[in-house]
Amino acid sequence: MIIREASKTDYPQLRQIYLESRRKSFHWANADEMTLNDFDKDTIEEYVLLAEENSQILGFTSLYLPDRFIHNLFVHPDFNGKGVGTQLVKKAIEKMGKPVRLKCVSENHKALMFYEKSGWKKVVEEGKLGEEYWVLVYE
Repeated sequence: MIIREASKTDYPQLRQIYLESRRKSFHWANADEMTLNDFDKDTIEEYVLLAEENSQILGFTSLYLPDRFIHNLFVHPDFNGKGVGTQLVKKAIEKMGKPVRLKCVSENHKALMFYEKSGWKKVVEEGKLGEEYWVLVYE
């Protein structure tokens, strides 16, 4: 598996991964409102890293470098549990340095467990009712 910076030619596959992953995992959100264009809107001005194996994109992370902030981390559903997310987060931390922050929707128990097992610390839960999220830090 290689981790590299994404290029615009990767965007069609990244859009698909973003859409499929959210539709499958975000049980609290309306899947009918999700579109392929969401990837472009949700990664504006961000540095995108992707994981690739045999010319197939397995997942990606988008980083807002000025704030050392991981904005998105998505792995194609077929490759969950295979170390893709761990490798992407590791490379993101290498790129930005510590401390690194991220937000994780409180309803996303699977992702919260992943981060906590990886050494991230919950700092504070924020957001209005029904849209709560945790701020996590890796130092």
